[in-house]
Amino acid sequence: MTALSTPGQAQDLPGTGVSVEIAYDSTAETVFQTEIVALGLEALGYELEPPLPLQIPAMYLATATGDVDLIACAWEPLQNAFYDRAGGDGSMVRLGTLIEGATQGYFVDKPTAEKYGITSIDQLKDPELAAIFSTDGSSNAQLFGCPPGWGCERAIEHHLDAYELRDTVDHVQGDMAVIASEIIARHASGDPVVYYTYNPLWVSQVLVPGTDVVQLTVPFTSLPEPTDAALTTLADGRNIGHTINTIGVIANKDFAEENPAAAKWMEIVKIPVEDVVAENYSIYQGEKDDEAIRAHAEAWVAENAEQFGAWVEEAKAAAQ
Repeated sequence: MTALSTPGQAQDLPGTGVSVEIAYDSTAETVFQTEIVALGLEALGYELEPPLPLQIPAMYLATATGDVDLIACAWEPLQNAFYDRAGGDGSMVRLGTLIEGATQGYFVDKPTAEKYGITSIDQLKDPELAAIFSTDGSSNAQLFGCPPGWGCERAIEHHLDAYELRDTVDHVQGDMAVIASEIIARHASGDPVVYYTYNPLWVSQVLVPGTDVVQLTVPFTSLPEPTDAALTTLADGRNIGHTINTIGVIANKDFAEENPAAAKWMEIVKIPVEDVVAENYSIYQGEKDDEAIRAHAEAWVAENAEQFGAWVEEAKAAAQ
C-alpha cells in the first residue's frame, strides 16, 4: 500500500515538475546554508540543480534576470548596492532572514595590541605603529582585507580615507582563502598581524577574539553609504566600524510569485549562526568537497527534524 501510494503523494507536492537553480558566492563556506535551503525545496517536490558558483555581483544579476532562481547568501546591508544595481525590488524579492548576527571587523594579534596599547584602527595613522605591521619591508602596515567585488572592500577603502590611514596602511586584497591562510601563518609565527574578517567564517575559530586576537574599534561610523551608528555598534557599546548584517534568501520575483510554497519555505527557514560557524570549521579541517558539505547539511536537517518538518508543512499549506 505504501509503495503504491508514493507516486500519488509525490504528484501532490507543490514543486513537482519544477526545476530550481540556486547560485552562491563561490566560497565553500556558503554551500552549507545553500544546501539546507535546497533540502527544504526538495522536500516540497522541487528538482534541484547542483548549486552554481558565481561572483557576488554576477549572482545578483543572474537572480534578477531569472538565469538562476535564488541565492541563500545575501548579506544585508553589506551587499545592498549589488541588489539595487541588479534591479532591486523590481526584479527580485527578499524572503526572510536565514541567519542573524553576521559580523565584520578589524583585528590585531593580542600580544601586539597589548604591548603597544592598540585598541582602535585609527591609531595606525601613526607611522611608528603602522610600521610594526609591515610585511614587505616598507614602512606601511599591510592590512589583510577583502577580495575585490565583495562589498567589504568598499568599506575598507573608505576607512583608509575617513580615518586618515591612506599614507600609512596598505589594503592587501586577493582570494579570501589565501588571505586567511596568510593571517593564520603570521599569527602562528609570532609576527604582528592586522586584518579584516567576518563571521560566520572559520578564521574566528582558529584565532579566537579575546584569546588570540583583539577586535579594534573605530573613532566614528563612516561608510560609503550613510549609515546609522547603531548598525556598527556592538551590544557592549564598541563601535567596530562595519555593519552587523543578516544573511537572507533573495529570489527572482517571477519565480517567487509562481511558487508560493517555495517562497514560504525560503521566508521561514532559519539557521543559527553558531551552527554555520561550527560547520565552517569542519571545512577548515578539510571536509570541504561538495559531498562532505551536503552531508553536513543533511546531518543538520536530521538533528532539527521536527522543526524542519514543521517548516515544510507550513510551506505546503501556502500552495493551497
